[in-house]
Amino acid sequence: MARQFFGTDGIRGTVGQSPITPDFVLRLAHAVGRVLKANEAHPVVLIGKDTRISGYMLESALESGFNSAGVDVVLLGPVPTPAVAYLTRAQRASLGVVISASHNPFADNGIKFFNAQGSKLPDAWEIEVESALTQDPVWVTSAELGKTRRLNDAAGRYIEFCKSTFSNELSLKGMKIVVDAAHGAAYQIAPKVLHELGAEVIAIGCSPDGLNINHNVGATHPDALIQTVLTQGADLGIALDGDADRLLMVDGQGRLYNGDELLYLMVVDRLSRDEVVPGVVGTLMTNIAVELALKDKGVEFVRAKVGDRYVLEVLAQKGWLLGGEGSGHLLALDKHSTGDGLVSALQVLQACAASGKTMSQLMQGVTLFPQTLINVRLQPGQDWTGNAVLKATTEAVQAELGETGRVLIRASGTEPLVRVMVEARDASQALACAQRLADTLRL
Repeated sequence: MARQFFGTDGIRGTVGQSPITPDFVLRLAHAVGRVLKANEAHPVVLIGKDTRISGYMLESALESGFNSAGVDVVLLGPVPTPAVAYLTRAQRASLGVVISASHNPFADNGIKFFNAQGSKLPDAWEIEVESALTQDPVWVTSAELGKTRRLNDAAGRYIEFCKSTFSNELSLKGMKIVVDAAHGAAYQIAPKVLHELGAEVIAIGCSPDGLNINHNVGATHPDALIQTVLTQGADLGIALDGDADRLLMVDGQGRLYNGDELLYLMVVDRLSRDEVVPGVVGTLMTNIAVELALKDKGVEFVRAKVGDRYVLEVLAQKGWLLGGEGSGHLLALDKHSTGDGLVSALQVLQACAASGKTMSQLMQGVTLFPQTLINVRLQPGQDWTGNAVLKATTEAVQAELGETGRVLIRASGTEPLVRVMVEARDASQALACAQRLADTLRL
């Protein structure tokens, strides 16, 4: 059975349009509740959300849907996506639910799930839920209805967890750090974690109003962070996205570091402490320069499909701990069961604090190959996979690049887009080749 509603990261869309409507979300929660009840007598579900105004509406719909299936609900309020994963495991809950559209603008929202171990659920579970959605609802009796309560100290518990991932022998004293929470779920938590570890903290993007999440701030708009780091004379800056599972960082000179580079820094830190790093998982989009640099250090590198859930699957298969994406989704499985922007930032900060080096010094010798990424919006019904001109142009571009570059063309898992990526040693060549490919998709 093909999935109709689930994409690469849960269910996402524009609020008020199918499937992100209160009636569908209620039906979804009821279907998930029935799947849970088939395997567990008294399931308990945790629900967290980001700061979008639509979170109130969708939270109520989820609560009603779960309760109607006989499932108890614990409301966490606005907390990062990785906080829901952590608390689901810590509270011994059956399932964690996040209301968020991550880095998307406020008019979008979505629903994603974590299992009892705080990990994302497999495709087979999503297919089972979609099957349950096709069935008529079965309302439990009044005596069997689920109950709801609120976990009032959810944020405090997660703050302590984040701090526990940072070495007890180190602190951030003497460091001035700018943190940009994208007016999202970590707007209170991220500044507190850094402050309690000793840093002087300057907070931007930490004043949500329900409508400004990700608007010109955060990991998708790092210019605000770069400017603040430079004007404030800060040592570095941290940019999260709306649900705080994505991370970019900036050094004191205003140089931006993406997820590929931050993953490399995490590996270098562990190698410097004589830890064994048998391998690292990236994605089809990971920059070739990082792959080559890791191999030079004797660290095996493999690529997964784009999406942190697929990185996680390969890590589990290999028994490895470190992986991530250039977009800033990073995994350190000995620290957390899922990608966590704040925990990942602490790993990089720990590397700087322990070595006394800047991020630039730790990255010495690694220069990323230029990449050009062009998103082409599809027309309704457009079949890009059968485009003969695109196929011929792709073959020609790959022949031109030879072994010094790559072409990757893939569909977005969350939007009606085709992403065209070209990587080459020369930036102008990458741009020209990407534009040639993108032009074949524009009707």
